[in-house]
Amino acid sequence: MLLERGAPRRHPVRSVLLTGLATLPLLAVLNVPERLDRLEVAAFVRLPLELLALVAIALLLPVHRPRLRTTYAVAVGLLLAVAGVLRVLDLGFREALNRPFDPLVDWQYAGRVAGTLRASVGDGLGTLLLVAATLLGLVLLVALPFAVLRLTRAAARDRAAAGRVVAALAALWLVLALLDVRTDGRAAAGRGTAAYVYDQVARIPGELAERREFARAAQQDPYRDVPGSRLLGALRGKDVLIVFVESYGRVAVEDPDVSPGVGEVLADGTADLAGAGFGARTAWLTSPTFGAVSWLAHATLQSGLWVDSEQRYDQLVTSPRLTLSRLFRRAGWRTVADVPANTHDWAQAGYYDFDRVYDSRDVGYQGPRFGYPTMPDQYTLDAFHRLELAPGDRRPVMAEIDLISSHAPWSRTPRMVAQSAVGDGSVYDGMPETLPSERDIWPDPDRVRAAYGAAVEYSLRSVVSFLTTYGDDDTVVLLLGDHQPATIVSGPDATFDVPVSVIARDPAVLDRISEWDWRPGLRPAADAPVWRMDALRDRFLAAYARATPRRERTTR
Repeated sequence: MLLERGAPRRHPVRSVLLTGLATLPLLAVLNVPERLDRLEVAAFVRLPLELLALVAIALLLPVHRPRLRTTYAVAVGLLLAVAGVLRVLDLGFREALNRPFDPLVDWQYAGRVAGTLRASVGDGLGTLLLVAATLLGLVLLVALPFAVLRLTRAAARDRAAAGRVVAALAALWLVLALLDVRTDGRAAAGRGTAAYVYDQVARIPGELAERREFARAAQQDPYRDVPGSRLLGALRGKDVLIVFVESYGRVAVEDPDVSPGVGEVLADGTADLAGAGFGARTAWLTSPTFGAVSWLAHATLQSGLWVDSEQRYDQLVTSPRLTLSRLFRRAGWRTVADVPANTHDWAQAGYYDFDRVYDSRDVGYQGPRFGYPTMPDQYTLDAFHRLELAPGDRRPVMAEIDLISSHAPWSRTPRMVAQSAVGDGSVYDGMPETLPSERDIWPDPDRVRAAYGAAVEYSLRSVVSFLTTYGDDDTVVLLLGDHQPATIVSGPDATFDVPVSVIARDPAVLDRISEWDWRPGLRPAADAPVWRMDALRDRFLAAYARATPRRERTTR
């Protein structure tokens, strides 16, 4: 039979092959696993119910309405592309932050994530990774509508055959579901994408309600009208330093692959501090963040509110909620922030009401950069002493100091130098080149974990050296982690807990928190109390409210 003039030539084999190829990206998107460690071929050997449904619906569309079929295919393809992008983002967020991506608020991290990535791996590689991620998203947005269009057109050309195939596959899906057949630990009868999309939409009202509730909480503060004379009386005359150790999480203390070295540093540090007259009480705090986004932990501790997203952070810093730094300033302290990671002005500094903010540009550092960290922690602490604590005629200082040597990627961790040799940092010249780089560490997860442990050890040694060299009877330190390290170190089932210690030479300072049941020394016991980080502000303020004898406070 001759072909009609102008009719397209059909090649059945090629047509089937192209339709099969078009199905592959759909299967890939519909079968994306929940975690990167499950990203294997077996994870994609599943029969997704959504694929059968989209073809079945296409078969129900009128044959004489090709535009309707095209509109349907493009709409479904775009929906799957968006779902695919979100699920890929979930993979990254679960790996880095141990939680899924939240499309309502997490887009606000884009600029900060880009900056952190470039600082960690270099501008060139960082830009390349960002471009690759953007291109992947664009490819999905273009390729999936074409794939759905190809599949629906193929089904429309032979509706009877397509109907039989869909019916057979639907029966197979039902059998797999009833028998609970699994591949790579996941059900072979897949239906996760539909549930995922539904969950994303269904949680929007709850998130909006939580946003309103947080906004109300940020407008209130039990300490709003408390005069400075009634604040922090038990700490009058003392320098109070809140020292955050980057990525210092529970895994550093308890994981046998990481903790032996950290445990030794904590034991030695406890002994060294005791030799210098210091005591310590230690427990756990649950951080609002994991793996990164340290400023959420800083804001939570300072404000006493649970700041677990960039959206909440933005709400907080435009609210009248009082921070610890504001309250200390009201009570007569000079308040200081030392943020060596910053290479530019801190836009939200005004909210915290610090008298002075130091960053990487104004602490006199003349040494080399150590990858992401702009300077070693030992230098940060030494310069802080020189700039703020050494001057004789001054007010007591309250400071937040954010240490960064234990920031990912945990490469080029400095070596300790004699405290007297720190100087302007030129003592570190040539040191980074002698230390393991990211390329030496990151191909092997075991090396990553070891490098993380070594970085935390260095940061803790820096704090102990600082205290034993410069600390006195009027030094009080709140030492804590900001969050756990990424899941490559912590594992996918890790808690959000971080160690926290109060360190002081004056025994009255530690006596004030005896009822907290925090344990002696720098190493928290496994059964030590665990508080949410937002609970500490008010408990701290209550414990040190007035300089009255303890017996008077407990008999009221």
